[in-house]
Amino acid sequence: MTHPHPTPFQELEPGWFDYNGHLNMAYYNVLFDRAVDYFFDDMGCGRTYRESENHSFFTAEAHVCYVRELKAGSTVQATIRLVDVDAKRIHVFEELFHRDGWLAATSETLLLHIDMAGPKVAAMPEALRERFEILARRHAALPLDERIGRSIRIHRKG
Repeated sequence: MTHPHPTPFQELEPGWFDYNGHLNMAYYNVLFDRAVDYFFDDMGCGRTYRESENHSFFTAEAHVCYVRELKAGSTVQATIRLVDVDAKRIHVFEELFHRDGWLAATSETLLLHIDMAGPKVAAMPEALRERFEILARRHAALPLDERIGRSIRIHRKG
């Protein structure tokens, strides 16, 4: 069976907690961003790609859903699902799990492939796009998550 791409476990840093005693919302984005960095390294388009090819990825849009609060001492792991890809963009869905296995948050992100000489949006090299397309086809077999493509709105009953 196909699974989302796992990333290494991450420790939460002491300065990341707010006066309510839980992880400040900004640091969920830090955790998701680090997870995407691991994913890009695994896909061959991370830091080394940036340095050798002068291309990178920039986030164009992100939507975080906070499912269950994280507290001090927590360790988390993200998984990344590649939802879609075209010549210049990738659409990923990330889930952030507590070490005990429960879901803490999700992030849906649209990333643009960037030629850093501009910087400007540019087509990916064919080999990279093909790697993403293969993974997207495998991930298409995963059950559809209700948070993918979700818009922000007040849900009314009745």
